[in-house]
Amino acid sequence: MPVSADFGRVAGVYDLLAGLVFGSALRRAQRAALAAGLPARALNSAPRVLVLGGGTGWLLADIWRQCPGARVLYLEASDGMLARTRARLRRHPVPPGAALELRQGTEADLADLHPDERFDVLITFFVLDCFSAAELPAALARLDAARQPGAPWLVADFRPARRGWRRALLAAMYWFFRLMSGLQVRQLPPWPAALAALGLRPAWRRHYYGGAVAALVLREAGARTTTAQTATAGNTGALPVTGAGMRPAG
Repeated sequence: MPVSADFGRVAGVYDLLAGLVFGSALRRAQRAALAAGLPARALNSAPRVLVLGGGTGWLLADIWRQCPGARVLYLEASDGMLARTRARLRRHPVPPGAALELRQGTEADLADLHPDERFDVLITFFVLDCFSAAELPAALARLDAARQPGAPWLVADFRPARRGWRRALLAAMYWFFRLMSGLQVRQLPPWPAALAALGLRPAWRRHYYGGAVAALVLREAGARTTTAQTATAGNTGALPVTGAGMRPAG
């Protein structure tokens, strides 16, 4: 995600603002995508999960509630958001059997990932909207290269709109975040088309907030389903773990 924006400026009120504007819609969209796309709860399920731009960290408890053994790389550009996540982890620590690495960085830091370190699940919730149309294809290509073949890609984000109240809502949000965080992007990139260009298709999809928000689980056409309806097993790749530590982007 773009490093020029500093979402740490709004970290303390981010969740509150989202609730005031959207009610529970954004969290419901994310939780529904997790329920549809994460591997089923199983003692032998320990998927490697990448969360890009996870914000204040409330999502981690939901991931571990469904996948108690999930090994998560939490990649977040904002030190303010990471600070909120660490504070949350002090109240709700990593469960036994799970693993977590908090790392400050972006998708660009995945460039040197070894094939054996690729992820069983990708999660990009309300982060694709931070890229410009020019930046998005390269960012998605980096993320796709970090994904195991056939692994689900969970997305929740705002839907493109050409007119009406949804377009006005998007314009207001981009104005606010440009003012408060320095985000330079001024309009929503065509992320559905960019993901489709990678050969990914929705295996599951729901809309929220009057159709303004989409939640999806994406896979290659014909990929075998190993989500909440089908348990996965035997994931043995190693994930570097630093507990609640943070490694600055190189």
